[in-house]
Amino acid sequence: MFKHICEFCTDRNKMGVLLGGFLLGTAGVRILSSDDAKKVYTEATAAVLRGKEDIMTTATNIRENCDDILQDAKDINERRAAEKAEAVIEAAAE
Repeated sequence: MFKHICEFCTDRNKMGVLLGGFLLGTAGVRILSSDDAKKVYTEATAAVLRGKEDIMTTATNIRENCDDILQDAKDINERRAAEKAEAVIEAAAE
């Protein structure tokens, strides 16, 4: 295993890629933590929160409509059951 690592370290191209990646990563961290980047993150987060609020409002409206539909369906079934029971009683009375 150490032999493989040493071979990696002696290859200048591979070592250059490794160091380049390290430097790019370090620069990337500095760029991502800059004030301008933080402003972008803040604006993006605010947009996501606004979107979430809209989605939650829509979901609440859909839920309320579904509750209304369910209650109407239950009322229809109760009315039909009452009509059916009334028809059975009338048929038995005849």
